Amino acid sequence: MLARFDHRAFRLEDLVRAKDELGVRVSLCLPARNEVATIGEIVRKVAAHPLLDEVLVVDDHSVDGTAGAAAREGARVVDAATTLAAYGTGPGKGQALWKATACATGDLLAFIDADVREFSPHYVVGLLGPLLTDPGVGFVKAFYERPGDGHPRGGGRVTELVARPLLHLLFPHLAGLVQPLAGEFAARRHVLEAVPFVDGYGVDIGLLIDVAAQFGVEVMAQVDLGVRLHRNRPLPELGPMATVVLMTALQRAGIDAVPADVLLEQPDLVAVDVRWGQRPPLVQLSAAERARQ
Repeated sequence: MLARFDHRAFRLEDLVRAKDELGVRVSLCLPARNEVATIGEIVRKVAAHPLLDEVLVVDDHSVDGTAGAAAREGARVVDAATTLAAYGTGPGKGQALWKATACATGDLLAFIDADVREFSPHYVVGLLGPLLTDPGVGFVKAFYERPGDGHPRGGGRVTELVARPLLHLLFPHLAGLVQPLAGEFAARRHVLEAVPFVDGYGVDIGLLIDVAAQFGVEVMAQVDLGVRLHRNRPLPELGPMATVVLMTALQRAGIDAVPADVLLEQPDLVAVDVRWGQRPPLVQLSAAERARQ
């Protein structure tokens, strides 16, 4: 069973002391695409957080001023399109997370979605608490209440209808994950650099499966972050998301017949081309490649 923590069990002053004793750097990373409505408030609330050495925003092809809003509040902003461009310049969550990991300077990395409303810095405390207090924990995944969906501890529609059933059937050692597609997680750098990052929305379930395969499920933990408010995506956007999650799980399960390119036709809507791909583990990049990014 995966270890579970509650953010309320960690005291900030204790974690600051533990961080100083360990002598580690910590980066908070936010992949952001057209999140000008929320990114400024999030960065403002964590820019001077005593547990953080940097706040890094990866601007993923935004056209609404997201980069400027983040920079004004104190974040270091990198452009997804020009970072490690030899490995692709296109948009996508998985690509942005991979490039954030490459650019961040921390020994511990925490990730938060940039569309969270009414953000609270206790997210930082909760995500980093297990890593700073338990040397056996290498990867932490969040779960939380989501007001308005009718399931206090459940996930979103893709989580409950696709991701969790897939884990129960194909990867039962991960079936205890409450919200496997949660955008909030944290990990030790060596863990993240050892695994590939699936492109797009397949990245979350891919990381879980790969970290468990390489390091063992015993290094993984969950933390209750309380309540999370964010933008709910319209149903037409969930079909492509669910498809790439499904493709990732089936590929990781060794089902070779899974195509890497699917034209997803949706009634009365424009067909969407869903392509599966991934970025290599960062440990495979040369020092020269890392220096050039």
